[in-house]
Amino acid sequence: MNIPGLVTARLAEAAIAGHRILITGAAVGGTKQAVGVAAPMIGVSPKIPAATGAVTDVIRSGLAPVEYGGTAADGALLTSDAQGRAIAVTLPVSVATYTIGFSEGGGVLGDIGSVHIVPGFIPAP
Repeated sequence: MNIPGLVTARLAEAAIAGHRILITGAAVGGTKQAVGVAAPMIGVSPKIPAATGAVTDVIRSGLAPVEYGGTAADGALLTSDAQGRAIAVTLPVSVATYTIGFSEGGGVLGDIGSVHIVPGFIPAP
């Protein structure tokens, strides 16, 4: 199920694949694909990929389609892998970890599933 809430337009600072977790870019109003757990996650890209310099939508709230980078159970807390795909957070964390939200229905590697977007942060122990 996908019921997007707030959607904003941002400038792609690098190529962005569809259904990927996004972070704030270096420039004001910029965005790029997440490359792991170390940066605050702001939303999810739509189905349509974006080239560098193109304007792209960012789904900032609600339920959004996201590609899974591994197995995640329904309700699992999600973060990003190195390709911006959603993966389950393994608790306790060993490093500070930013999160995008919770899995809606679960998924496995390559699935397009749903994420309930609720960005968060888990501090390092």
